[in-house]
Amino acid sequence: MHRYKAIIWDYNGTLLNDIEIGIESINFMLRKRNLPLLTSESYREVFTFPVKDYYEKIGFDFKKEDWAITAQEFITNYTKRLPQSDIFPEARILLDLFKQQGKKQFILSAMEMNMLNDSTHELNIQGFFNEISGINNIYASSKVENGKNLFHKHQLNAEDVCLFGDTTHDYEVAQSLGCHCYLIASGHQSLEKLKATGCPNIIKSLNDIITE
Repeated sequence: MHRYKAIIWDYNGTLLNDIEIGIESINFMLRKRNLPLLTSESYREVFTFPVKDYYEKIGFDFKKEDWAITAQEFITNYTKRLPQSDIFPEARILLDLFKQQGKKQFILSAMEMNMLNDSTHELNIQGFFNEISGINNIYASSKVENGKNLFHKHQLNAEDVCLFGDTTHDYEVAQSLGCHCYLIASGHQSLEKLKATGCPNIIKSLNDIITE
């Protein structure tokens, strides 16, 4: 880690341990529609980006219901449960360690910006970051453009940057930005799905970074 001058953190599933509340939220919706419920294992196997594809995989029919309304329904359920989630303990250790080492730190998230600000404020972690970047809608869309904006605004050199994420999309973002990447298999996708990306740095948890 010493060679990196900047760390870009994904939020959901990387910093924030929100996997269980995400499963509870989607299962609430599946139950209403008499669709099969997800377990932690099946969820990690099926979750993907764009998230609309994930909804369709688990049985939602957007010929019969409106995607925008469905997405808002999830956000409503998720927001109610969000106070139950917290930052991974090992993430707090690394945030503090990287701050002590003088690294720049950023959040690059597919969470809606106001919700992201509220969550990071409630968890008292905003002071660790040079910038917190979310998106301007609730559809968890691509983070590539926001990542490019971070690079330009803060004059980041891709060779000096490492992105931490927990999904195949995070690896796609890192490739688009040209930076290094670690994928962590304790989040929203399974180890097998992460391995399929070809990412050279896949770890089981952030503890593996602490013990390096």
